[in-house]
Amino acid sequence: MVRIIIHGCNGRMGQFISKLAESDNEVETAAGVDIFTGIANPYPVFTDIRECDIDADVVIDFASAKAVDGLLDYCEEKGMACVLCTTGLDETQLARVEAVSRKAAILKSANMSVGINLLFKLLAEAAPVLAAAGFDMEIVEKHHNQKLDAPSGTALALADSLNGALGNAYEYVCDRSVRRAVRPEKEIGISAVRGGTIVGEHDVIFAGRDEVITFSHQAYSREVFAKGALQAAKFLSGKPAGYYNMRDVIEGR
Repeated sequence: MVRIIIHGCNGRMGQFISKLAESDNEVETAAGVDIFTGIANPYPVFTDIRECDIDADVVIDFASAKAVDGLLDYCEEKGMACVLCTTGLDETQLARVEAVSRKAAILKSANMSVGINLLFKLLAEAAPVLAAAGFDMEIVEKHHNQKLDAPSGTALALADSLNGALGNAYEYVCDRSVRRAVRPEKEIGISAVRGGTIVGEHDVIFAGRDEVITFSHQAYSREVFAKGALQAAKFLSGKPAGYYNMRDVIEGR
């Protein structure tokens, strides 16, 4: 049984994880942490991670970037494994994550969906073959109208999968309106759509002469991210200190 602490337990994603954990016989929620305490949880909830005195194996974090510093201090002090799902960390925080991973097992991913992380792997295999055959590469991502950042972190991670497999020789272009020119060969275009309640859709388009190959992923519910986080927590429990990602989970490394 893997005992977890949900950091940000009363947020939207935290509640998804709480509900899924209740029906998972391999996981037990030992405690939660959230500054909002207006929800009745079946486990003790603390307003600050540093106040949590409950034994657990892994912290699953879906809180906020400003709460990550205290979380990392906690994990470093206790050697506690952490599935770090919060996005929008600055360079100082990312460096801190790497430093803490030398003392505790830390798993961080741009997207917790198992499907998206498998797509990263598939794109890294496809890009060298198709780029050599003259295919152009474009990414179109769609999200709900409340999303603040564009392009999405997942779209950038998809671009990184392509670019990394091609020696990082390609430029990312998110807005072609600022220039009037023919599309250069070594370019990855990224387009963002915002509207309605779209959870998340990503299309990676390889456009060649007289043929197009498209890799698509659609998330119909945020539950897919919660499922991935729980799978990551099970994987991370008992692992030695280190910096892990969802590809490690998929490949069982």
